[in-house]
Amino acid sequence: MMTLKKTIGLGLIAISFSTMQACNLNAKEKKTETIIAQANTESHKHTANTVKIALLLDTSNSMDGLIDQAKSQLWDIVNKFAYVKAKCGNDPNPDYIRPNLEIAIYQYGNDNLSSNEGYIQQVLGFSGDLDEISEKLFSLTTNGGEEYCGTVIQTSLNQLNWGKNPDNLKMIFIAGNEPFTQGRLNYKDAVTNAKEKDVIVNTIFCGNYEQGVSTQWKNGANLTGGDYIAIDHNKQVTYINTPYDDDIVKMNSKLNKTYISYGALGKAKYENQAIQDVNAMEVEAEVAVKRAVSKSSKLYKNSTWDLVDASDDKEFDISKVKKEQLPTELKDKTNKEIEAHIAQKKTERISIQKEIKALNKKRQEYILENKKEISGELENAMLNAIKKQAEKKNYKWDK
Repeated sequence: MMTLKKTIGLGLIAISFSTMQACNLNAKEKKTETIIAQANTESHKHTANTVKIALLLDTSNSMDGLIDQAKSQLWDIVNKFAYVKAKCGNDPNPDYIRPNLEIAIYQYGNDNLSSNEGYIQQVLGFSGDLDEISEKLFSLTTNGGEEYCGTVIQTSLNQLNWGKNPDNLKMIFIAGNEPFTQGRLNYKDAVTNAKEKDVIVNTIFCGNYEQGVSTQWKNGANLTGGDYIAIDHNKQVTYINTPYDDDIVKMNSKLNKTYISYGALGKAKYENQAIQDVNAMEVEAEVAVKRAVSKSSKLYKNSTWDLVDASDDKEFDISKVKKEQLPTELKDKTNKEIEAHIAQKKTERISIQKEIKALNKKRQEYILENKKEISGELENAMLNAIKKQAEKKNYKWDK
């Protein structure tokens, strides 16, 4: 993987996330307006079913391993979502469609946080921008403190826009290692409030299973029909190098060149992708490969800052994009010239994405043949709970 590490560098422009298309049982499909300036991910209109996940992470001194797992396994979870198809209802021949996916992040139990707020901080509201989610995860640092599980659950219920669509799958994953009973707010009141909002609380105890049971982590999950899981948060995730990794990263470098940033924050978003590529490489070279695989999915959309993705909207009109919002190389071009440039980049992107998918298929086959278990503790805990609870909302999973 040394060649891979040299290849990726700061010049890589990054990787993916899937804002998933939707399986809406009740709501009528609406047209989305093309956004010229930067969109606010917290306030955008939800036109379909959404999977909303709030991660409540203990960032006290003993939780470095948990944060490291969250950083490294985020892309595994995304790739599972990107390639798992969901269907609605009992139609024997349904259309396969995907719900939107949004993630919020809270940290708690850190002495650097305000005691008046219960040592709790909203790091990110619900967002479908995985580069932003990655950025916020990498910003987390640990420092000893008081861990108030009931308080952080209630805070996330109060602050986040959970919505009222009964078809949405709404989940909290709270992870930590101190008794669930700490703090002035009784955890039972918080999880009862969650149940009333149709939010499922899943608890992840970082330690011995029976210790988590005795300190009420299991009961905290049971009260909302959630899952209780105990993990070894300090366990090192095992990776396997494959003969296809370097080629995937090389193709991703070509893929990066198909993005055309625009809008008020387009340049910043473009640069942030590169930063998150480097962050992934610093965790492990294979994590950067998984980011590249995510980006090959057609579910990865950046229409708020990339002209190629924005042009997929039927309402897109290049004449409505102000010249000052265009990159320097396009400001003096005619609309027809810009449209031709966008079309060329789109063709290149489709071809490169197909090649990455083909390489990843060979990569997965290689991993299976070598019989290596490369999934991590946190990843398994979350995916198992999500799949099981999704079935209750009429989501059916192919794998």
